[in-house]
Formats: sequence, C-alpha cells, structure tokens
Amino acid sequence: MSTADIYQAFAAREARGVSPAYERLSRAVAHDPELLASLDTLPPAKRQPNLLFGVVRLRGGPVDDPAAFRAHVLAHWPEIAAQMRVRATQTNEAGRCAVLLPVLAALPQPLALLEVGASAGLCLYPDRYAYRYGDQRVGDGEPVLDCTLTGAAPPARRPEVVWRAGLDVHPLDVTDPADLAWLDALIWPEHQHRRDRLRAAAAVAVTDPPVLVRGDLVDDLPALAARAPAGATLVVFHSSVLYQVPPARRAAFTDLVRTLPGHWLANEDPAVLPPAELPDPPNDGFHNVLALDGRPLAWTRGHGQALTCFNPPTPTPP
Repeated sequence: MSTADIYQAFAAREARGVSPAYERLSRAVAHDPELLASLDTLPPAKRQPNLLFGVVRLRGGPVDDPAAFRAHVLAHWPEIAAQMRVRATQTNEAGRCAVLLPVLAALPQPLALLEVGASAGLCLYPDRYAYRYGDQRVGDGEPVLDCTLTGAAPPARRPEVVWRAGLDVHPLDVTDPADLAWLDALIWPEHQHRRDRLRAAAAVAVTDPPVLVRGDLVDDLPALAARAPAGATLVVFHSSVLYQVPPARRAAFTDLVRTLPGHWLANEDPAVLPPAELPDPPNDGFHNVLALDGRPLAWTRGHGQALTCFNPPTPTPP
C-alpha cells in the first residue's frame, strides 16, 4: 500500500465521523506530492497518520487547517522527521477497558493481567474504573467509561485483579510530564473527553503503579508471564498493537502466546489477527475484532466507545 493509500484509508476508515480535523488532514496529505515524498524518506512503519499528526501536535503545530499544517510540516520537516523516527503511536486509551470488561469479568477470578504494548499501562486497571453501558453502571469512581453494548448483557461485576504488568519496547511513565504530554498529543483534536479521561486514568495509575518492563513481545514475554502469581488466571492481552509489528514477528507472537498458561485476549484490526470467519461489522466505520484464545467474540470501535457481540463469552460462576 502506498503512503497516499494509507492516508486515504485512514481518512475513510478511522477519522470519518470521528475526527473531522484528521479526516481533512489525511485527505490533504494523500493528494500532496511534496508531503508524500517527505514521508517516503521514513521507514514504512513510521509514515502513519497518527504518528505524524501526534508529533505536529506535540510541537504545538496547527492541525485544524490543512494549508497551515502543510506549511508547518514543510518548514520544520527535519525536526518532525527526527521525532517520528524515535517515537511510536502509544495511544494509551483507557476507554478500551470497556470492551475488554465483559470478557475479563467472565473469566475465572482472580486475574493476573499482562498487557503487550502497554505504553503507560492505563489499560491494566479494568477493576478500578467505572463503566456505563446505556443506563446500567458497573462500579464506582473515575473515570467513567461509556460504551454502547449490543448483543450481550453488561457484566454484573468488575474483575478481581491481583497482579498487573506490561511489556513495551518503550514504556511510558505517567508521572513524567514529557511522557504525559506525548500521550495527550496522540489524542485527536476534538476529543476533550478523552483528554479528561487520560488524566483521570493517570491519577489511578499513580496511586498503584503497574510493573512495566521494557522488552520485546516475543523474546521477553515468557519470563514476564512466569512472574504472575500462582492461583490467578493469567490473561495476556493487547489492543491496537499488532499493526505496528512486522508480519513475521506478529506470527511468532501469536504462536508463542497460545503456548502460555491462562488466556489470550486480543482487540485488534482483523487484518493482523489469524484468519477467522467473521460476520459483517455493524456499520462501515473502522472496527477492531475482540477475540479470546483466537476465537472471535465481537466487533469493537477503536476507542472503546462501542462493543457489538456476535459470540459473547460465557461467564464463569464466582
């Protein structure tokens, strides 16, 4: 897929109806030979829209007007390119816990959570956040995660988590202002509710920091999984991570994770998961597929705002 195609696809599949600003920018970049030529000097994995837009936002550049954005990028390309080479899209969206919760609550309790591609580890606290599925609330506290749930009943409880750990090639620290600024820059311009949620989730993590390990999702996963306490159900999970992993390494990971004890919970673009028969998604917006141990369960929206179950999990009695 060409860089122009990547930006066109991002506009049509992910930004349309969700971020008008990023839809405009993506379409403008896709039709701009000079910007495309600049992006093509980067490694393929570093050309993605979220990374470019996030770096520009981090630098205080304009993202609401395509002409101003173009001028800024071309004027500051060496600095922007340098940042894009060393950064990754580590969108640590706590809202995704709302689509993970029904599965986590249905597994044998208590849980030992191990997140691959954990960023700052904000998705490691599904037991600490509150949830609102329509008019039904689950749990108390902040943030409150709203999710439209179709095809299944909301969970009756939050999971019991006795251990939480994350693995990332470059883990972030929510107590570091620079790391928090990068997480903020990755949130789309119109999404103030997600900025508020980021800060509320960070406040939860600061009070009980998770174990965050710098490492590779294949080489270092078994050793970290072995640290999970006996008597807890190990759940290795990840959300919108595998698209950043080269195909061969992705296949090695999916082969490895199936050999570990416990369960494997994935929330990913279906294109990067092992092939499976899937029903049509509920609409033409961008959807991930939620899968447990390789078995597809539901369609999810990218920031956890909707969960459409077609094969809901069966709860395990407490």
